Amino acid sequence: MEDVSDPPFRAVCKDKGADLVYTEFISSEGLIRDAIKCRKKLDIFDQERPVGIQIFGGDEDSLAQAAGIVEVTHPDLLDINFGCPVKGIVGRGAGAGVLKDIKRMVRLAEACVRATHLPVTVKTRLGWDEQSQNIEEVAERLQDVGISALAIHGRTRSQMYKGTADWELIGKVKNNPRIHIPIFGNGDIDSPQKALEYRKRYGVDGIMIGRAAIGYPWIFREIKHYIVTGEPLPAPTVEERVAVCRQHLHGSIGWKGPVAGLYEMRKHYINYLKGLPGFKEFRTRLVMAATPEAAEEALDRVQDAYRGYEVPRVPIELINYHEKCAV
Repeated sequence: MEDVSDPPFRAVCKDKGADLVYTEFISSEGLIRDAIKCRKKLDIFDQERPVGIQIFGGDEDSLAQAAGIVEVTHPDLLDINFGCPVKGIVGRGAGAGVLKDIKRMVRLAEACVRATHLPVTVKTRLGWDEQSQNIEEVAERLQDVGISALAIHGRTRSQMYKGTADWELIGKVKNNPRIHIPIFGNGDIDSPQKALEYRKRYGVDGIMIGRAAIGYPWIFREIKHYIVTGEPLPAPTVEERVAVCRQHLHGSIGWKGPVAGLYEMRKHYINYLKGLPGFKEFRTRLVMAATPEAAEEALDRVQDAYRGYEVPRVPIELINYHEKCAV
């Protein structure tokens, strides 16, 4: 969720029912170098809690030092990303790159656990490729060095985001009698019905949602409502979509300033307002807005043009943000 899960986005998700949110992942080496972009990602706010700060890296000393830096900002937990499949991260021996060397993965996790008083969690994948889906062994070994919870994406690194997430192995990890830490499943959850079905079938302690929340933070409240009542909520109205757009816009400008904040929002408008017929003209106005006032006026026009329009419920597109929307 690089370039996605910043404070304005997290605030929107929290407002729509997310129980726990994470920062964008942060380079351990960047934190140590005091890189401005990395330090900025440490910004967390009380209304987000519980919130975890996620770091990545391939060197034990660097990860341990980064854990100490993170602790000073007082998040609720520290998460290590051993799952990012992007070539630039993997090539540095970080993210899913550590899946090639499980011993090193365990050493990295242990170094973080020893370096901080925070609960340390891990996000990872089933394995490097189809021939090395060793998540059951990995889960036991990470638990043994002290991690507090494990989130598993049901794909290998070789799959990237292609194909279908395999939850069978996630279920095997959860139902391993040796495992006592919480296990969270991740991958392809794009509806309340699927969330409830997978939670029941595989017994996971919780579900992590990433791409399905991009442009559709309502998925959190919809899942919660469906679990309690068994009934789906109606799709958000145009008024609700515009209101969340405004909330995200105000948060983005407040956190990044009027120039960078407006630029950041360009990639979000279409996600929030997709499904509206003839939206291209309004999208152009929003993307070209040079001031906060112009963006607000463009959103007013959207709301007026589609007032009362019933937005059809369409399948949530699980986009690969790195490929389609990275900046």
